[in-house]
Amino acid sequence: MKALVYLGPNTVGVKEVSEAGEKEGQVRLKVKYCGVCGSDISIYMGVHARAKAPLILGHEFLGEVMQDSSRFKKGDRVTAYPLISCGHCLPCRTGNAHACNTLRLLGIDQDGGACAYMWVDEAALFRVPDAVSDKAAAVIEPLAVIVRALHQSGLRALDSVLVTGAGPIGMLTGLLLRHAGAAKVMISDINPKRLARAEALGMIPIGGDRDVTAFVRDATDGEGADILYECSGAESVALHMCDMVRVGGMICMVSMHKAPHKVDLQAFSLKEQRMTGTRVYTKEEFRQAVHYAATISDELEQVVSHVIPLADSAGVFDLIADPDSDSVKILIDCGQS
Repeated sequence: MKALVYLGPNTVGVKEVSEAGEKEGQVRLKVKYCGVCGSDISIYMGVHARAKAPLILGHEFLGEVMQDSSRFKKGDRVTAYPLISCGHCLPCRTGNAHACNTLRLLGIDQDGGACAYMWVDEAALFRVPDAVSDKAAAVIEPLAVIVRALHQSGLRALDSVLVTGAGPIGMLTGLLLRHAGAAKVMISDINPKRLARAEALGMIPIGGDRDVTAFVRDATDGEGADILYECSGAESVALHMCDMVRVGGMICMVSMHKAPHKVDLQAFSLKEQRMTGTRVYTKEEFRQAVHYAATISDELEQVVSHVIPLADSAGVFDLIADPDSDSVKILIDCGQS
């Protein structure tokens, strides 16, 4: 079968690979779509700490069950909770298996879903509701990341919020915040095409030519956002985010910053702000994302900017790097090989 394989730093290829054999408790899937994630970019660049070549990429995927099992019927559409926890460390023992000391993921620590067929543990699979389109279903995994972020941040109805970064995670964050009851959802980015997509989804865009801090203060009677969701990973945002948030406000770190960045800790203390990290999602939050996707299926599809056949997917990282591509969420069509 064909698969998108990481071969070494800055090198991927669509290769013929042998399908993995069945293991006890697993279900065979025909993969329909597989999303491309920021972690896949780190793997491609050769800077991911754990991923080793050769590796089939992909941990965001929609599959079709190929045979009846104890929980599923042939033809069921499913998505997979891709986290693999040890079950023994302190985080696992205290209900935080998603932050396991030795956490592993499909598509990072073992072969993933950018391929035609795969075997997945039945216990990791969730049936996708009929109301969710195929493309929207392929975005459920990153949606679960946002469910976790909203829980961590303590969002309240009618909060005014700022999302920094209009990439796939930022776009989904703004979308879910709108549905979760935020009164005003502002989103900043330097890419006008991404901001136009965000505005079409009901967010207030702040372009790179604007002073974000001044814009947010003007929009909040001079106070600052109730909550800032940092989704950019940018050093400049880290330095100024405390200025964008009100006294007693919350900063929720959704993005994974790749290096230590300066933060204005004096402003953080004087304004008695709070900051929380967020890492992937619990299995329950993943379940919630699966079911909530039925409510916002059409909007989830709008976050998808490109669909690429598996046969052409070796060029996906060039597309992401192209500033004129208008790429947000890219899906690989694994049925087109």
